[in-house]
Amino acid sequence: MNIIWTRAIVSLALLAALCAAIGAFAGVRVALAFAVLMLVVQGFFVTYHMQRLWRLLEAPVYGEVPSALGIWGEIYYRLHKLAKRWHAQVRQVEQQHARFIQAIQASPNGVAMLDDHDQIEWCNDIAEKHFGLDAKRDLRQHITHLVRNPDFVRYLNAHHYEEMLVMRGMGVHRKYTVSVQVFPYGENRKLVLTQDITELERTDSMRRDFVANVSHELKTPLTVLSGFLETMRELPLDEIDRMRYLDMMEQQASRMQNIVRDLLVLANLEGDMRPPGDELLDMRAVMRHLEDDANSLSSGRHRISFHSDDALTVAGAETEVMSALGNLVTNAVRYTPDGGAIEVSWQRMKDRAVFTVRDSGLGIPAEHIPRLTERFYRVDRSRSRDTGGTGLGLAIVKHVLQRHSAELDVKSEVGRGSTFIVRFPASRTALRKSLAA
Repeated sequence: MNIIWTRAIVSLALLAALCAAIGAFAGVRVALAFAVLMLVVQGFFVTYHMQRLWRLLEAPVYGEVPSALGIWGEIYYRLHKLAKRWHAQVRQVEQQHARFIQAIQASPNGVAMLDDHDQIEWCNDIAEKHFGLDAKRDLRQHITHLVRNPDFVRYLNAHHYEEMLVMRGMGVHRKYTVSVQVFPYGENRKLVLTQDITELERTDSMRRDFVANVSHELKTPLTVLSGFLETMRELPLDEIDRMRYLDMMEQQASRMQNIVRDLLVLANLEGDMRPPGDELLDMRAVMRHLEDDANSLSSGRHRISFHSDDALTVAGAETEVMSALGNLVTNAVRYTPDGGAIEVSWQRMKDRAVFTVRDSGLGIPAEHIPRLTERFYRVDRSRSRDTGGTGLGLAIVKHVLQRHSAELDVKSEVGRGSTFIVRFPASRTALRKSLAA
């Protein structure tokens, strides 16, 4: 027997005992009148609290506990406990839902949920960017009314979602290449997942270009070598022609060796994730070495000048820095016509070490400058091969400078020459005290 029945029986027993006592002293009629009066009062009391309970159930207010005597106080208390427990469960579900939404928002992939009519129920920020949507404005809109890409419309309507769809030129403020895949779930609902593969496609394109360029760069000297070998084997040659052919073959073999050497240097730079050391370089020796190489390569065909702050140095890997700076100086000599001027400087600007190579060569068109550090990228392929370059020098420069947290700035004007500026960070710039004194 629960507490409600217990309290009801006790109340009736007390009322009966009270009526019996009144009947014994005042008579049966008085007892009956008292009993009727108490039942009427009890009826009004129950009706009042029933109406109160009805209003509370129609418009519940969490935290409000009506006070009442007797069994109604117990009912209100139990109802409050039930509402409190439900409220806690709802809060828990809401918190889980909020964490779930936060997790999807943090995902690098786009997520859009469609109902059974392909209308947008919800999408995260990434999906908004990929599809050019507005989650609030476009809620309950048919997705194909907003994403009008014909391939996407066909893909969504075909209901064959085993393969991904690649869409190019997506987005509004920035253009994306996006992979899209649909996953059906629930009652004819769909989950649309998108992934930004712009960088992946760019990398894959660079890889294909790189393989094609390597094949092309190695194919040319191999073809020349094969032709000369065939000529020397099948034709009688005098000593002069034989030596000339051997010299040409040696040049082509040397060119292939240079390409392979630079490829190995690039592979080592990309594969070594460790930062370069903090050992201070002997920049006086580096600058002398660069000057000797420039004069040797020029053979007096250019006016070359070097200006160096002997006290200024940087921390890093000497072989890497010498390779990067040497490539810039070598390129200036190779691409400057005879009689041109080349000026190289090593100086401190504010708190940074700056290496500058300025030439009076042909200059570089502005549209080519952003791509100069790509592997095998050439402004003029025929002229680049004539100078003996491998097309990898500036790619090596870029990776070396990245490892040393340095920056490369290129300024050029067609017909007036080019300036390559390397700025080392203040954290790697130092002054040798003994020299500075």
